[in-house]
Amino acid sequence: MGRADPEEGQLPAPVKPPDGGWGWIVLFGCFVITGFSYAFPKAVSVYFKELMKDFHVGYSDTAWISSIMLAMLYGTGPVCSIMVNQFGCRPVMLIGGLLASSGMILASFTTNIIELYLTAGVLTGLGMALNFQPSLIMLGTYFDKRRPLANGLAAAGSPVFLSSLSPLGQVLLEKFGWRGGFLIMGGLLLNCCTCGAVMRPLDMGMKRKMEKTQDKYEAKEMLPIGGKSEEGISTTDGTKKAKKAKKKPKKGKKLLDFSIFSNRGFIIYTISKFILVLGLFVPPILLVNYAKDTGVPDTEAAFLLSIIGFIDIFARPACGMVAGLKWVRPHVAYLFSFAMLFNGLTDICSARASNYTGLVIFCVFFGISYGMVGALQFEVLMAIVGSQKFSSAIGLVLLIEAFAVLIGPPSAGRLVDALKNYEVIFYLAGSEVVLSALFLAMATYCCLNRGKKKTPPPEKTPSGGGGSDTEEAESDVPEAEEHSSDNHQPAHSTDNAVVAASEEANHVEDEQSGEGGRCPEGDREVLAQAGCSADQTVERDSF
Repeated sequence: MGRADPEEGQLPAPVKPPDGGWGWIVLFGCFVITGFSYAFPKAVSVYFKELMKDFHVGYSDTAWISSIMLAMLYGTGPVCSIMVNQFGCRPVMLIGGLLASSGMILASFTTNIIELYLTAGVLTGLGMALNFQPSLIMLGTYFDKRRPLANGLAAAGSPVFLSSLSPLGQVLLEKFGWRGGFLIMGGLLLNCCTCGAVMRPLDMGMKRKMEKTQDKYEAKEMLPIGGKSEEGISTTDGTKKAKKAKKKPKKGKKLLDFSIFSNRGFIIYTISKFILVLGLFVPPILLVNYAKDTGVPDTEAAFLLSIIGFIDIFARPACGMVAGLKWVRPHVAYLFSFAMLFNGLTDICSARASNYTGLVIFCVFFGISYGMVGALQFEVLMAIVGSQKFSSAIGLVLLIEAFAVLIGPPSAGRLVDALKNYEVIFYLAGSEVVLSALFLAMATYCCLNRGKKKTPPPEKTPSGGGGSDTEEAESDVPEAEEHSSDNHQPAHSTDNAVVAASEEANHVEDEQSGEGGRCPEGDREVLAQAGCSADQTVERDSF
């Protein structure tokens, strides 16, 4: 991605995602942010028993804390998209880290459940949302060819933090109570600010410099050596500046791009994710309380989440590597459907687990399937809409999922209070996940794949839609090399040169007479000798 000297006859390479370098630091920051965003709402469930005793509330009331956190994480997606498009990822993440930390610190001083909803739920959830979405956007900016692997590694932050935050929460609860535990958790969330500080945006100034160098290089190659070449360069720069001045008033950055709703793949993905979220988070949120009610000691009950997290740690990177294979990546939507089907069947088959051994087996298979879903969900979305529209797409998807988050876990908790039976909850949650898997697979096959077979392939255009950024960048390189090689070809024969010169001179004369302008004879002779027209000099920017 370095700059080439145009005097040496080399064109500068186009800007593309580095797929490494500082991107690995960005990946680590995304790893930590994803861990806090997804593991924290589940790890807080360790404190639910004590909160029920202190505030005299039921399962459904305490389940609202995790639900509000997740709802803020999802529901504020459009707000995050607007802020990122307006201010950039780094400032938004720094503010988010401060909000998440202050929410948990204030929650340690609350005196009723409503105050907990506003502090631990709304404030902390909003802070994590302002960290989570920008980190994913930065990850998609730095990685393209290795993007499936990068998404899998970043998604592994969720199980790593879940396996550590859940036992840590139990230890803090026993030593300091739930108030002391909330206070310490708030201090840990300040690490989100550190992760936000490393989200350095890619330098776009290099791209502008390379474009300017390329224009001057092409002008020098096309014009004869001498004083006229400098005039051609100045003419090119003047034309480019005039075009930029005309385009300036029209430039307006879209805060939210609603055109993605015209993408059928995006609509199918959104509906499938809505159904999925209704049941996906229910088992891990209620698992600890279910184990405690069956007589499992508190420490061993909290360890169940650690088992899910430990298995999840290896499932996500492994699934990301599989999704990055050449023969798998074009069909990643079907792999995502299989992961959801696996997760739903795990819930249904484990609904009757009534002892600790059965719950451990459930956690193993749930960890594998849950890790596959977590590793693939955003990779599928990036593949559908492309990296340029991803910031708007993820915001709108998370907003729609927020309604499912507000419906799923609270409804499950209310059913537990009414039926005193967890078996129905697992059957219901598993059925919803299976339904989402079947819908995604069938809709993708019927609506997308068949449509591609019937319609003829569209003509290739320079600016693509939601394809791979690296492929678009690489496709420009051969074209640039072609022009470069053409410019260095030896001159044609004398007869061809005379014919070309006369045709170009006639072309210039006709156009100038049509426009009512005149061209000096000296310039016309120079143009005829050079074998190029005035249009080629003035319109170099469009070449």
